[in-house]
Amino acid sequence: MGISALAYPVPEHANRFAWTLGGITAISFVLLIISGIVLAQFYAPVPEMANQSIRDVQSNDWGGLVRGIHFWAAQAMYVSALLHLIRVFFTGSYKKPREGNWLVGVAMFALVTFSIFTGTVLKWDQEGFEALGHNIEIGNLLGGLGFWFSPNFSGQIPILLRLYGAHVVIIPGIILVLVILHFLLVKRHHMSPHPSLPVGDLIEQAAAAEPTQPFTRHLRRLVAFGIALTGILGILAVLLPPAIGSSPVAGIEITRPLWMFWWPFTLENWFGLPAIAWGEGAFFLILAALPFIDRNKKRHWRHRPVAITLASVLLVALIALSIIMILTPAKNHLGM
Repeated sequence: MGISALAYPVPEHANRFAWTLGGITAISFVLLIISGIVLAQFYAPVPEMANQSIRDVQSNDWGGLVRGIHFWAAQAMYVSALLHLIRVFFTGSYKKPREGNWLVGVAMFALVTFSIFTGTVLKWDQEGFEALGHNIEIGNLLGGLGFWFSPNFSGQIPILLRLYGAHVVIIPGIILVLVILHFLLVKRHHMSPHPSLPVGDLIEQAAAAEPTQPFTRHLRRLVAFGIALTGILGILAVLLPPAIGSSPVAGIEITRPLWMFWWPFTLENWFGLPAIAWGEGAFFLILAALPFIDRNKKRHWRHRPVAITLASVLLVALIALSIIMILTPAKNHLGM
């Protein structure tokens, strides 16, 4: 099976928890696929039956457990992917020759965000209905660029069914391809050296001097993390099962989005619907441009004061916007 090809050397520092966040993200993705396959057997992706089909799943003990694991695994994947990006930035691991892998990671993070959005809509309760309404409006504002979110794009097929196809086939399929590419690039360029190593011609020699172990042994550690993560998600599924609202009512806007969408919706409250598209677009554009803007070869955070300061300001701003969303009543923007 060629498994021996995975036994390439991995530096000792890669076994620290912060450096395994990418693997934990991949494990969360596997749990989402497994639980999603089960849930797909009982979900009816049409507006007339979607909400009730989820209620039927939730009313069953095993169905409720699987749905709870699916919900919390999505949260775990988003959090671990975000923390992984922060770790990669903090340690300067996006610098040459790993710019391409950073772009792959940013693309996966964007797809995870979109997957959580589509999953929210599939509930077809008030929260999901309002989330879809926002994106239809934004699609209209984008004109031709937003054609896919138009209900008229495929008039005979409900947009809920198309979002279901995106959620269970298109997005996971693209993520799977990017995960494989991500790991192949890690194998090609190896784990990035620890940022405390010297910069220059001696860095490869210093990295070679660090103790290593086969990647297959590193995988054992990830499997242990995966077992622990599955247990934690199972406990959360039992103690904090995901909510499901009633069938949606058109013409009102009374819900708040999931926490990862709080900051763009604060921008919406201030500047209107287009601010969501501009805010999200600017955020991912900044992430994608980072390795081409920050050309400083130094990787330790103490030697990168400008980059660390600007990133800290951005992070504080996103947290502040999210907190403001908590304190602000929902406003009606749909149809404006």
